[in-house]
Amino acid sequence: MQPLQVLLPLAQATSSGLPAAQEAASGMSILGGHVLAAVIFSVIGIIVLGVCILVMEKLTPFSIYHEIVEEHNQALGTIVGAIVLGISLIIAAAILG
Repeated sequence: MQPLQVLLPLAQATSSGLPAAQEAASGMSILGGHVLAAVIFSVIGIIVLGVCILVMEKLTPFSIYHEIVEEHNQALGTIVGAIVLGISLIIAAAILG
C-alpha cells in the first residue's frame, strides 16, 4: 500500500501531456547550462594549467623542453608530470568549489 501511495502523485503529474513536456524542456535547458559551464570551466582550467607550466619554465635555470625532448631526461619528465598532475588536481578542486 505504501509504494502505491508514493507512485500515485508521480503518475498523476506525468499523465497530462503539457507538464511532462515542460519538465522535459526545463530539464534540457538545465542540462545545456551544465554542459556550457563544464566547457567554460574546462577551458579556464586548461589556460591556468598552461600558465603554470610557462611560469615553471621561466623559474627553472634550464630549459625544461630541451632537457626532456633533446636530452631525454626521464627523471625531469617524471617530476614535471607529477607537478602537472598536482596542479591539475588543485584546479579541479577549485572549480568544483
